[in-house]
Amino acid sequence: MQRLALFATAAAFTAALGLAQPAKAADLTIGLTMGVTGPTASIGGFYKRVYDNMPDTLGGQKVKYVFLDDAGDPSKAVQNFRKFAEEEKVDVVLGPSNTPPCLAVAAAANELKVAQVCLSPVEVTDDKRPYVFTVPQSVPVMTSVLAEHMKAKGVKTLAFIGFADGWGDLCWKAMEKQAADSGIQIVAHERYNRTDTSVTSQILKIVAAKPDAVFVGATATPATLPHIALKERGFAGNIYHSHGVIGPDFIRNGGKAVEGAFATSGPLIVANDLPDSNPIKKVALDFFKTFEANYPQVRNGFAGYAYDSLLMVQAALPSALAKAKPGTPEFRAALREGLENIKNLVGTHAIYNMNAGNHNGVDERSRVLVTVKDGAFTLAK
Repeated sequence: MQRLALFATAAAFTAALGLAQPAKAADLTIGLTMGVTGPTASIGGFYKRVYDNMPDTLGGQKVKYVFLDDAGDPSKAVQNFRKFAEEEKVDVVLGPSNTPPCLAVAAAANELKVAQVCLSPVEVTDDKRPYVFTVPQSVPVMTSVLAEHMKAKGVKTLAFIGFADGWGDLCWKAMEKQAADSGIQIVAHERYNRTDTSVTSQILKIVAAKPDAVFVGATATPATLPHIALKERGFAGNIYHSHGVIGPDFIRNGGKAVEGAFATSGPLIVANDLPDSNPIKKVALDFFKTFEANYPQVRNGFAGYAYDSLLMVQAALPSALAKAKPGTPEFRAALREGLENIKNLVGTHAIYNMNAGNHNGVDERSRVLVTVKDGAFTLAK
């Protein structure tokens, strides 16, 4: 994996990740599994570019990165995780980059006792929580700002269309409850596959239901498919999206059709517009400054999640290194414990506070409402 040999203008990055500290003797080994080919490639590539541009030291600890492509396939992601744990002897795994593979890997993470830091939101049962952590904000936290906006705009009826998979399920479950709590009636519920090239039948049903607004529970490029179809059929209401669309592919593929779209986002994407008192602003702007020269598209939500995953590992390192050496079962257990006890870690997307019952640890400071204006995501007023 190609790495940057030098960050000439990265003083802030060096301070944030502790690069000035002396390296330890034993290597920390990090497994990376994400879909950079197949139907999830439009997301996976944004994550991988951050890891590709990382130096080989994290918090003063020498690091070895091992990457495997899971192509968005849950079974392949599980195979990758087992290879990481059993052959590569990794200390922690970052990924997968989509919800279905993340959910599939959770059982293996707990069986093999290697911490998994998911790069996509997941909800797992209590028995799978110990070794599963999540960087992106939970869907209920993020969609709450959409429901608030709908209510403020007088939306009385809503239609839902989302992926026919775990991500679609999360979006549906969250919005179904929040719509009910806001007095909004859901008049249509449709699903489609990530690889579909047409949603005509679903959109015709939605248009016939005459909703005031539509919520699309999808991600990246595939999320533009129902949005464009709605616009082609003259739908004039607001169209809302999840934080899974916060990246350049959504705007590039949607073009003028997605102008005026609303979405929930982490603060990262509108960091310049945040008040100086917001601690996330400095971390996000330093992140852009560090990576933008080598990664021109770094201003996207997925890249921020990749960076925050490394901040999490760095935060957990000191306590783990005090108990054991990397490459041992004892160290993996200690690193898991360190992740679980992260407190007030400021990232590009959120301020993380973990505990045994919450392995995501974000609150409402982690989301803002954005809209597409002149081909860019801007803070909605």
